[in-house]
Amino acid sequence: MKKTLFDIFSKIGTWFASIFFLEIVFIIILGIKIEVESIINITIYSILLSSFLAIITNIFKPKVNVIIYSVILFILGFLFSLQCVFFSIFKIYFSFSNLGLGDQVTSYLDKALSAIMSNIFNIIVFMLPFIIYLIFHKKMVFERNNKYSYIGISFVFTIFAFLMFFNVNASKGTINGTYDLYHNVNEVNLNIPKLGVMNSYSLDLYRFFFGFVPNKIEYIDVDDIDKDKEKEEVEEEKEKEPEYEPNIISLNLDKETSSSSIQKVNVYVANDSGTMKNKYTGMFKDYNLVYITAESFSEIGVSEELTPTLYKLTHTGFIFDNYYTPNVLSTIGGEFQSLTGLYPDSSILTKWRSGNNYFPMGIANTFKKYGYNTFAFHNNTYTFQDRHKYLKSQGFDNYLGCGNGLQNRINCRIWPASDDEMIEKTITDYIYSEQPFLAYYMTVSGHFAYTNDDNMMSYKHRNEVANMNVTSAAKAYVATQIELDKALERLLRELENVGKLDNTVIVLLADHYPYELDLNSINSLSSYEREETVTVNHNNLIIWNSKLEDMHITKPCMSSDVLPTVYNLFGVEYDSRLFTGRDILSDSFGIAIMRNHSWITDKGTYYANTGNFTGDINTLPEGYIDSINTLVNNRLNIAKLMVESDYYRYLFT
Repeated sequence: MKKTLFDIFSKIGTWFASIFFLEIVFIIILGIKIEVESIINITIYSILLSSFLAIITNIFKPKVNVIIYSVILFILGFLFSLQCVFFSIFKIYFSFSNLGLGDQVTSYLDKALSAIMSNIFNIIVFMLPFIIYLIFHKKMVFERNNKYSYIGISFVFTIFAFLMFFNVNASKGTINGTYDLYHNVNEVNLNIPKLGVMNSYSLDLYRFFFGFVPNKIEYIDVDDIDKDKEKEEVEEEKEKEPEYEPNIISLNLDKETSSSSIQKVNVYVANDSGTMKNKYTGMFKDYNLVYITAESFSEIGVSEELTPTLYKLTHTGFIFDNYYTPNVLSTIGGEFQSLTGLYPDSSILTKWRSGNNYFPMGIANTFKKYGYNTFAFHNNTYTFQDRHKYLKSQGFDNYLGCGNGLQNRINCRIWPASDDEMIEKTITDYIYSEQPFLAYYMTVSGHFAYTNDDNMMSYKHRNEVANMNVTSAAKAYVATQIELDKALERLLRELENVGKLDNTVIVLLADHYPYELDLNSINSLSSYEREETVTVNHNNLIIWNSKLEDMHITKPCMSSDVLPTVYNLFGVEYDSRLFTGRDILSDSFGIAIMRNHSWITDKGTYYANTGNFTGDINTLPEGYIDSINTLVNNRLNIAKLMVESDYYRYLFT
């Protein structure tokens, strides 16, 4: 009996030692700040998984058991290494939903190889259990389990399964607690620090095959959250503003549907009062619009000396002091936000890129209803990430990129291609239009790698940045932004030459911050010290017209807010309840949401991984943090359900 018990605990203990070692090493290597809840979750799940693996690797003949043991141990090391390398490239964690974006990984092959080499020591550490096993496996016992071992290991498995169940349910009611992560939140960047890597993989794999619909979506009235919003200030000796109507349209939310996802969205939308029209509504009615999603654009690359046009556009007119560009899986996540006004998680980007969803409120579809000629351009491969499909779903019928015509106008053979050349060779397509025009650009000059050897734009402008007292990578990055600056300079000059500058609006937002730069390089350019969760995403937003007077907008805002803001400025009839973002210039509640559900409001910053809040917590309304967390989870879940269920097709067809 003693031998049997020793055998049971030896089999479980061997697996537990390997898994728990990998979990702790991962935390240390990536510098993850964790709490007691995380350690409890990791420990319980590691023992549960170890019990399962102890059965699987001792159920067959010894030779077969050896093979199974070897394969599983190697896979464990690989899975941890994958997360480490993926994070080093994209600054987010890997999800199985990313498999639908495989061409993005392929396109980053050089960067991936570089990341593997720079993480080679970490990879070796993650493979240590496998390496140690290869050395000592002959001393290990792989005999089939006897019936007592089966009973014993199954007993341990059952005990810890119940313990895991009670542990999960004990956190019910805690925002972003373990229960929420299992039932109401789909966010791998929150799961890994709170649940551990293997637990997160299991949850993510289940949702990859079976989908995810949150158990609970509870509408939060923002006015109830912010009880001290000081609405009384309107009653001071100021001239009373006129009464405004909400930016909503009549929707049939009672249409029959068997989809639980659509039903949840309907209830949420019905409870949302939308954002109000305001004194800026229709300010740019019938103006031309040049709408730019700029690759890796960041305020750290803007200076009066080196990028004077960018400096002018970011320091005159609307000046957004508290704007953020959340990084959600590279360019496709950023472009999704800029074109849809929704906040993505990686699980919906594959569906978005298919182009099969119906987007009647897509930017080109919308402006065509108002008689606009619409154009779209991208100075990289036109099919990359199926851009030709999702731009068509937005209403761009004449999208031009490298491979379907633009290569006949610009040099598409260099990397990255020139933004300035793209503007030069495409502006005549629309600038002489007798009707108002919408021209959309997805730029590429700001793309990494940031070296003179691997980036033609960095090489082109190397002399201009030579005397900068920053890292070499930071210099190379700024050089790429000089090319974007030249493109905008040309755009403004040509618009002025044909007399259309005054009735044209320039909108420019980034797809993401330049995450290829390490934090040291970013801070060598920054005017203040940034951290890697929230402030690294602080950015400039350009909504500019030559006749605008300067005004500072201090409300916290983000990328998905841009489209509804533009719609309001252009007097577009739209329903503000159907966007994650909100019109920045309205009296709506201001919030910027980061990739892991961290957020910033006018009252402070909340870090979801640790639960820390920076700000005067004593002045917060009661329940403020929990309410904002609920609001964040709800908005992101609603955006996810809208895309997955093709909600706009349900509403408008």
